Amino acid sequence: MFQLNFEGLMMGLATFLIIGLFHPLVIKGEYYLGARVSKILFIIMGIASAVASALVSGFIPSTLLGIISFSSFWGILEVSEQVKRVERGWFPANPRRARRADSKKSHDD
Repeated sequence: MFQLNFEGLMMGLATFLIIGLFHPLVIKGEYYLGARVSKILFIIMGIASAVASALVSGFIPSTLLGIISFSSFWGILEVSEQVKRVERGWFPANPRRARRADSKKSHDD
């Protein structure tokens, strides 16, 4: 008898949702915490979820934790890109946080 398997579709949907969740986490993290603190938090979250992925039993929970882990590691790179987007004026800078003078580049170049 033919049986449908929805695990792949569920993992695809979960991956899509996790990646979609990380976009605002990067943006808000850079805005409220700054790039350095955000990167540190993404490193911690990535390592913690990687370790949990290796320790947890079951394919689906382990896979979801692995997706969270590598999305966290990718978030580290995206924080740097977010800083550039803020410098270009694509996203607002947090007025309560002082920007480093050397990070402000002239856009007239």
